[in-house]
Amino acid sequence: MTHELPGLDVAGLAAWLTRTHPELAGPDGAPGLTATLITGGRSNLTYRVDGAARLLVLRRPPLGHVLTTAHDMRREHRVITALAGTIPVPPTVAVVDDTEAGEVTGTVFFVMDHVDGAVLARPEHNTAWTPAGLGALSVELAEVLADLHATDPAAVGLADFGRPAGYLARQLKTWRRQYDASRSRPQPLLDTLQERLGATVPDDGARTGIVHGDYRLDNVLVAGLPEAPHVAAVLDWEMATLGDPLVDLGMLGMYWDIHDLTQEAGVVGVAGAIVPGAGYPDFAEVIDAYAARAGTAVPDLAWYRAFACYKLAVILEGIHYRYTGGQTVGAGFDTIGALVEPLAREGLARIGGGAPGGATPASGTTERGA
Repeated sequence: MTHELPGLDVAGLAAWLTRTHPELAGPDGAPGLTATLITGGRSNLTYRVDGAARLLVLRRPPLGHVLTTAHDMRREHRVITALAGTIPVPPTVAVVDDTEAGEVTGTVFFVMDHVDGAVLARPEHNTAWTPAGLGALSVELAEVLADLHATDPAAVGLADFGRPAGYLARQLKTWRRQYDASRSRPQPLLDTLQERLGATVPDDGARTGIVHGDYRLDNVLVAGLPEAPHVAAVLDWEMATLGDPLVDLGMLGMYWDIHDLTQEAGVVGVAGAIVPGAGYPDFAEVIDAYAARAGTAVPDLAWYRAFACYKLAVILEGIHYRYTGGQTVGAGFDTIGALVEPLAREGLARIGGGAPGGATPASGTTERGA
């Protein structure tokens, strides 16, 4: 049994399961419960729980987190529960406020069923699937996103899940604040991108939907045969809200085409599994699949692609700031800051007018909505 797992008291979890969900603990309770940390760090911590009546997953905020609004377990549990039967999501079990009892995590946490599937996060993960299969998976990824955006928030109990009016302006304000808190070196291109984004914010009043906030290939579980993979579940809903759904398309597009930027910058661990020759189509085909499923044309995505570059650049600048201050643990952080300037340049090229020096988008501008 795991006795000293960071952030989770396994014995306390076994006692909680036995007391509140005996159908999951089994007839003899849960004495053989074990847990393994799946992912952790800046994002919410995720644990696989074995030994109950069925496989479970527990989510909790990062260790030492301060801003509870940034890692709101109740919101994440709520949106996943609400979307069950609409798009592929893990079935939820319960959300618990453990801040006073301190029995399991000492925080708010939630438990959901484990969903079988693989995360495609690196190029080597593609080898389990055929190129044709990955092409079909790409289409389904777009279709699932279209289904999410077509979901009426009120119909699934999420009418009050966010404030759609002024969503884009608030997003810019939030990430500007994050950037200001991470400044440790001159970043003139990122400053210019921030200014241009602020001066050209689209009118987001006409479009409102459920926004995932970080929709990309490596935030879904993939299952199925090598020639016929499918999306088993969409994960990581901690940034979900109501707002302009084109933000999700901009983020998906940025990650879809980030391979060339990371290659040029010599940065590993950011690009994901979408690489040339693996079977993934151009992002223009992904947009076509989304539009076909949605039954409507996709507007120009230039601002949204630029905003996605800005958002990731700010995140990486924050990681660089913590790395230079000796506040990161593990390998790979020494090069992460090298991607900030290329991302800013890409964003400037996307939004129009180009970056100083006449830069153009790394992936070209042949796609629709570039």
